[in-house]
Amino acid sequence: MSFGYLIGEIDVKDPEAYKEYVAGTPAVVAKFGGEFIVRGGKTLAKEGQPPLGRVVVIRFPSYEKAKAFYESREYAGLLALRLSLTDSRLFLVDGVD
Repeated sequence: MSFGYLIGEIDVKDPEAYKEYVAGTPAVVAKFGGEFIVRGGKTLAKEGQPPLGRVVVIRFPSYEKAKAFYESREYAGLLALRLSLTDSRLFLVDGVD
């Protein structure tokens, strides 16, 4: 079984309010077996346009777990908060075996 990944580009519009999202997300990610691989940090665009802002990569035990996390009621309130504070692009990706 291959890992599942959540990959996001997140342009934060209200950094102070976004701290609530940052604080609440790790426990929900962990509940679904996920771990942060990338959470912000320096980026350098080598081809194409640079990312919107923060880049986030979360690895889950499977694609199904990544999808279950994103669609969970545990994440729903945090998702609504993030969507209200950011412009984002988010992808679920099935890893390789």
